[in-house]
Amino acid sequence: MIPSVLPTYSRAPLSFSSGAGSWLTEADGRRFLDLGAGIAVNALGHAHPALVEALTTQAGALWHVSNLYHIPAQQKLADQLVAQTFADTVFFTNSGTEACELAVKMARKYWFDKGQPDRTEIITFDGSFHGRSSAGIAAAGSEKMTKGFGPLLGGFTHLAFGDHEALQEAASDKIAAILVEPVQGEGGIRPLPDACLKGLRDLCDTHGILLILDEVQCGMGRTGRLFAHEWAGITPDIMMVAKGIGGGFPLGAVLATADAASGMTAGTHGSTYGGNPLACAVGAKVMDIVADDAFLAEVNRKAGLFRQKLEGLVAAYPDVFETVRGAGLMLGLKCKATNSDVVQAGFDAGVLTVPAADNVVRLLPALNISDDDIGAAVDRLEAAARQVQGANA
Repeated sequence: MIPSVLPTYSRAPLSFSSGAGSWLTEADGRRFLDLGAGIAVNALGHAHPALVEALTTQAGALWHVSNLYHIPAQQKLADQLVAQTFADTVFFTNSGTEACELAVKMARKYWFDKGQPDRTEIITFDGSFHGRSSAGIAAAGSEKMTKGFGPLLGGFTHLAFGDHEALQEAASDKIAAILVEPVQGEGGIRPLPDACLKGLRDLCDTHGILLILDEVQCGMGRTGRLFAHEWAGITPDIMMVAKGIGGGFPLGAVLATADAASGMTAGTHGSTYGGNPLACAVGAKVMDIVADDAFLAEVNRKAGLFRQKLEGLVAAYPDVFETVRGAGLMLGLKCKATNSDVVQAGFDAGVLTVPAADNVVRLLPALNISDDDIGAAVDRLEAAARQVQGANA
């Protein structure tokens, strides 16, 4: 008999009843140090007082009215995002997947309105993840994502990650857009070097191609800048945002320049819940905190401390780990042992991590994790490493 909850997840045998900061409490009372943060969602940890206050205050006033009307909380958050980024305009969604749908539509509508309706092809890269909608899985193109879900949405050219020659050959004035994550998350914490991101921007400018950045996982302070592309000194034409922007409340967005968004006129897109008062009240408070320069400086300091400790862990357990990679507090432990064994051993040690492709364990802690909790995290990861090493001896 099928369970009442559709069994599309292979869930760990854990049920959490409460959380505070970087810690979660299981129903049986055990405490776990959370280095997954809901897969980079809980940017400020669990039950952050300022977010709780923002949500409850808004909940006591107004939950939902739909986008048939002006929503002051939505306007406030849009103004914050425009002021802090390259963007001229913002559309709010409920998730990163929905943001991908709009980004694809926006790019193709742009060229349709420019009198080039056949300019629909979008270049994407192996190892990418852009959500699980029809457009998202077609964009990623991996068999794991697409098998059994055909016919797939057409119009995507998939290139190997890092194959510069293939990219140069594929790019032309027939391409609508290039879609890329500045740091691949599901693909195994693979940062795109700044030089490559600059090269992509130059390539797009040469051929008039729109550059779409997927910052769903790597954005909102995760790498030590508000958005990861800022390290390379470039700007996109369209950007997908979600996860951390809501601090745990479902929220996503598409940011765009006025030119890139010019085709999206009244009636071309919509969302019943996107940009609702509850989500935007929380998102605005997240922006108040995360966009602050002093906060981002602390993210960078903590990232350096965490990485230093992780490098020591890798050196101490060379049979378990190969290297540390990533940026800011979006880090990955490339494993020699099976990554799922490390994740499982972490459960026994009271630490939560997230598996990824390329045999990587993702570490995505709250951006405001304390120094003491960083130390405790590495101690628990070491306990997990000892368990894995002992099992493989």
